[in-house]
Amino acid sequence: MLSTLYAVLFYVATILLVVGTAMKVAKYARTPAPLKIPVHPAPRTKKGVVLRMGREVLFFESLFKSNRWIWVFGFLFHWGMLLVLLRHLRYFTQPVWWWVELIQPFGVYAGFAMVAGLLGLLARRIVVERIRYISSPSDYLMLLLIIGIGVTGLGMKFVLPVDIIAVKAFFLGLMRFQILDLPTDAAVLIHLGLVAILMIIFPISKLIHAPGLFFAPSRTQVDNAREFRHLSAWASQLPPLPEGIPTKEEGK
Repeated sequence: MLSTLYAVLFYVATILLVVGTAMKVAKYARTPAPLKIPVHPAPRTKKGVVLRMGREVLFFESLFKSNRWIWVFGFLFHWGMLLVLLRHLRYFTQPVWWWVELIQPFGVYAGFAMVAGLLGLLARRIVVERIRYISSPSDYLMLLLIIGIGVTGLGMKFVLPVDIIAVKAFFLGLMRFQILDLPTDAAVLIHLGLVAILMIIFPISKLIHAPGLFFAPSRTQVDNAREFRHLSAWASQLPPLPEGIPTKEEGK
């Protein structure tokens, strides 16, 4: 009965995560950008925009320039979480890919970096007055939710070991639409329950900034307002410019 309940929970959570995120991304893609608003200093070529986005996604360049302490916490959290997620691919593949096996020890200790970064970000929201002023209850709950996931995961690894083989069999079974027995250890149930909650609320939370970053006009626009008039596709019916002024419609 418990295995069936968790199987249904993860099927629903997966559907909501995939469909909800896809709908958000589609909405971002359809939203027009009527103004030319790249944050300066901004690149003046598309290649420059790609390089800038690469530095922003991989190294959080703008955060590094604005606040080094927050950059440290954010860097620990995001890169730690990435390694943890990649490490968890072993539960969904058989045989396990060679590079997933290679990162297993790094992924384990990345969990500590992830939780440390989260605790730092939580402390920032509590201690820094101006951040506390603009923080909503959901901001705290989101951090506490992910901290709970990280702590319970580390607990299963170092404090209360569980039957990992059975957990993997359960998820491999779900991928084949088969419901196998899930271990009933409290740590497993709490950890998986928190993960399912995170999956469900991801598309309607601030965490959706992950794909949303790639649609932010302040980061993705080329700084060529002096060379071309920025004209969104939906504004093509506007009166034409006087002769001699070059135009470049968005997306062309």
